[in-house]
Amino acid sequence: MLGLSQDLGIDLGTATVQVYVKGRGIVLSEPSVVALERESGRIIAVGEEARRMLGRTPGNIIALRPLKDGVIADYDYTERMLRYFIAKACGGQKSWIKPRVMVCIPSGVTGVEERAVRQAAMQSGAKEAHLIEEPVAAALGAGLEIAEPSGSMVVDIGGGTTDVAVLSLGGIVCSQSLRVAGDKFDEAIVRYLRREKNLMIGERSAEELKIHIGTAYLPAKTEGREMDIRGRDLVTGLPRTVTVTCEEVFEAIQEPLWQVVGAVKEVLERTPPELAADLLDKGIVLTGGGSLLHGLDRLLSEETGLPVYVAEDPVFCVARGTGKALTMLDALKGNASRHAFPSTR
Repeated sequence: MLGLSQDLGIDLGTATVQVYVKGRGIVLSEPSVVALERESGRIIAVGEEARRMLGRTPGNIIALRPLKDGVIADYDYTERMLRYFIAKACGGQKSWIKPRVMVCIPSGVTGVEERAVRQAAMQSGAKEAHLIEEPVAAALGAGLEIAEPSGSMVVDIGGGTTDVAVLSLGGIVCSQSLRVAGDKFDEAIVRYLRREKNLMIGERSAEELKIHIGTAYLPAKTEGREMDIRGRDLVTGLPRTVTVTCEEVFEAIQEPLWQVVGAVKEVLERTPPELAADLLDKGIVLTGGGSLLHGLDRLLSEETGLPVYVAEDPVFCVARGTGKALTMLDALKGNASRHAFPSTR
């Protein structure tokens, strides 16, 4: 049973929604997917149950992702999905006590996108809705001392966006938000197999290839690894199984991969010299599910000349940081930087 002060931190991700409850930690982590009836618009399933329906539904049922590239693509279904997750995180109880909610947003969102997220949280049953930018939440969740007058750099690679930022004194000094992340890697693998092997596969299969044999760095220990994948032959139209090697996956993801590397370099070029000097010791911290791509830390280290570390439990860093930010609400509100706390100006 939750106390009178219900505080929820929500990582509203393109691929996954994670909810942190104050005093209990992360209580929910489910795919950002909604399944609904085509004609009535009635929601049939949300989260993991709905994800299993992606690409497998009959004509009268649609499984969709209401968030795209880190922002709301379908407001109505995002609100209904949020309402479901907030109720589930609160134990499913019907309570008159409304929670305070902290939602993270990509650092490059527009004012309109910002208001849409806050409004969706309020309509979903929150008493207060605050926003925090993903790099700040990721840094807090990774345990970085961002309140100190020294530079820290975080690269958060999620499903829809990659956020790169240098932080100091509790705020963002310079940043870049790129709408290239895990989903774009999956799409690149789908396109590669269609082009090179005349095989059509779904994005779930592409994600499995990325997770099991994908690599951002060759030569690597993954060399020689391969995986069988099933799809539809584009020539015959019949089901077919092909063997895909890690070298082929490496080749498939080159374009989005180098866009991420380019964003990291661009932020480093704009970093003030004093903070750049701090990064020589502290290095770059990787968070988000995309940071688990094999060899990514090594590639970034070679390209930037800085030490690169993957945060402990990187998938949950943003959700943990969002929850931690609720306990620091007053301090963050007092920060003069709009970047540290865009919602409380």
